[in-house]
Amino acid sequence: MKTKYIHKFYFFLGFLFILSACTNDLDVIPKDDDEFLSEDFYANPNSYKQALAGIYGNLSLTGTSGSGSSNLQGIDAGTSQYARTLWYLQDLAADEPIWSYENDEGGAVKEIQRNTWGPNNTILLGFFSRAMYTVALTNDFLRQSSPEALEARGHTSKVGNDIVAYRAEARLLRALAYYHLMDLFGKAAFVTENDPVGVYQGPQYNRAQLFDFIESELLDIEGDLVAPQQNEYARADKAVAWTILAKIYLNANVYIGQDKNTECITYTKKVIGGGFSLASDYGLNFLADNDFNEAGKNEIIFPLVCDGIVTQNYGATTVIINGEVGSLESNTAELGAQGWGGALRVRKQFSNKFLNGDVPLTDDRNTLITAGRTADIVDVGDRDSGFIITKFKNVTSTGEAGPDPTFVDTDFPMFRLADIYLMYAEAVVRGGAGGSMTDAVNYVNLLRNRAHSATISASSLTLPFLIDERSRELYWEGHRRQDLIRFGLYTGGNYNWAFKGGSASGIALPSHLNVYPIPANNMAANPNLTQNPGY
Repeated sequence: MKTKYIHKFYFFLGFLFILSACTNDLDVIPKDDDEFLSEDFYANPNSYKQALAGIYGNLSLTGTSGSGSSNLQGIDAGTSQYARTLWYLQDLAADEPIWSYENDEGGAVKEIQRNTWGPNNTILLGFFSRAMYTVALTNDFLRQSSPEALEARGHTSKVGNDIVAYRAEARLLRALAYYHLMDLFGKAAFVTENDPVGVYQGPQYNRAQLFDFIESELLDIEGDLVAPQQNEYARADKAVAWTILAKIYLNANVYIGQDKNTECITYTKKVIGGGFSLASDYGLNFLADNDFNEAGKNEIIFPLVCDGIVTQNYGATTVIINGEVGSLESNTAELGAQGWGGALRVRKQFSNKFLNGDVPLTDDRNTLITAGRTADIVDVGDRDSGFIITKFKNVTSTGEAGPDPTFVDTDFPMFRLADIYLMYAEAVVRGGAGGSMTDAVNYVNLLRNRAHSATISASSLTLPFLIDERSRELYWEGHRRQDLIRFGLYTGGNYNWAFKGGSASGIALPSHLNVYPIPANNMAANPNLTQNPGY
């Protein structure tokens, strides 16, 4: 089983060593090869674990000298934090949250939540650059930890078998970055450790090429990864690789025009058989001690770490929890955060998924606060309109607030078992082989029973049901845009939501918005990149 580990200091320490220099070029080309790690650093065999920690740290931190520091020069630290920008591009761009302060990031937030973005949007630049930096860090680590490099330093026996798992984890993190780039942008520059040192402007890979690489990488490293739930907290294991594979297979029709629901069932079954179980209470997944309460031990497959003291930054959970503090409500104590005066609310279409009678109002997943508020948001700047939620909290399961009222302790659950259950059910409904409708219904009802909601029968397990159920279970966890695209509900006018396309009532979106534009700065830095159609 996972054990509580001083992981937050561990990540910070590794990040400090690896990312001590800043990147001037917004294609994340280091100023020189010394940006990464010198031979002196690797003279110590213990440094390999610290270097691996730095790659993990790139998912949680932005720099090494406080919350406002960034190793990507020219971009605001918050605008390049991995989880925060991913959350913006997956959830804020869809039908769930809305951000009150639309001029933030020079209007970039407004463009994302109104679906009016272009290649100069700084949030797009931040995520693309941060993901490519994971690629660059991984490539350097793999070069430095090759059998030849270890032998030259006399480290082969000193690092033992650990280095095999370290290298597999690094390759998984690179595959994760390319998975997100494939999903969001449809293409990316492709560079591996096999390219010469100093080569960072890789050729452009399209979705099919990225899909093949991600799939082959994860299959190749499967045997070298630690078994499910046997690694230190927040480090990847086989289940994380299986989850990413299940994700790309479930979305394969979008990515490569092929049905791979059978493969999705295969890999969700692997995760389900990996010893995970649901936390007894839904809310445990989103608390300040979700690193070691029931959720962290049993349900969360892969978190991005956050600590209010050691890893202070304006990442996803800090933004979410401070944003949940309402403009009318005195709910700072409940959330364990001082708040930002009603920064986040929900769109009417989301709140209706809990209020339209499909689930009881007492469903535990319903964290809406509606008293004294209206569901409709006419003016985005009116923080008193629209319902708010209290899903994520900077409070532990024993009621203790996190040590800092701004920078939260709550880890971001990138992957958890509940999603796997819903993915399995969807793949079965879509006709994948190797699963059963009985198991699919059972998995959905396990989630509903935990939430004290109404159970369903097989006749109710349909695609329209599942897209709404995924929202009820997984809202604000960074999945929504991807889900709506897979169901054919993101672009076009079959489903509109408040401020979709910039209109208060929502309008149809052109199909090219199913992928984001390649950021202009990244294209300028790498002439191999071409712009997506429509931009």
